[in-house]
Amino acid sequence: MHKYKLLYAEDDETIAFLTKDHLDNYYEVHHFADGSKALDAFLKEDFDLCILDIMMPKMDGFALAEAIRAKNQEIPILFLSAKTLKEDRIRGLKIGADDYLIKPFSIEELMLKIEVFLKRSHKKILAPSPFYTIGNYQFDAANYRVYNLEETIILTQRESDLLKLFLDHKNQVLKREAILKALWGEDDYFMGRSLDVFISRLRKIFAGQEGITIENLHGIGFKFNCKDEQ
Repeated sequence: MHKYKLLYAEDDETIAFLTKDHLDNYYEVHHFADGSKALDAFLKEDFDLCILDIMMPKMDGFALAEAIRAKNQEIPILFLSAKTLKEDRIRGLKIGADDYLIKPFSIEELMLKIEVFLKRSHKKILAPSPFYTIGNYQFDAANYRVYNLEETIILTQRESDLLKLFLDHKNQVLKREAILKALWGEDDYFMGRSLDVFISRLRKIFAGQEGITIENLHGIGFKFNCKDEQ
């Protein structure tokens, strides 16, 4: 039976042992005690998902995630950290992480999130998504790309999922809780803050496109207005 291959970077020996011991029952887990060794392994081998601590020797989790994203825009990245500040969570998501769990975390919750992201990434490989026209841009949902003749913008998986959701329901009101449940499977404060980060980035990408806006309907949700009906 095929086992998904996970990269796990964590310098706390106790947490690493307990987490890896559990995950080993389901996945092929490669553990590294510092960010530098984890990056070396990532550049040499193929992994299906990355689980990263933030405070590590030689290279912290933020720097490691940036290096991983520079090579691979699609692989799911989960942060596990004792850093609880909202700014740290937002920074991690801006780098391109798909989720952020705060220590101490539930191993059951971690397992659930791993399964969700592995299924999503696997489905994207098996079932190509359609192309969309957005003003003078093309959106390749299968490869997380927004591009035109002048530039190519790489999205994270979560940003791509959000943009596809908007385009599948363009010019329609999407309730905030419906978006959160579609993307994360839950509706809570921190996921809501993450959603705001992703919407802010999409707005910047399409800021110069006439007739294309992401409207914030206070207390209700969002509406992706797109006059281009191509």
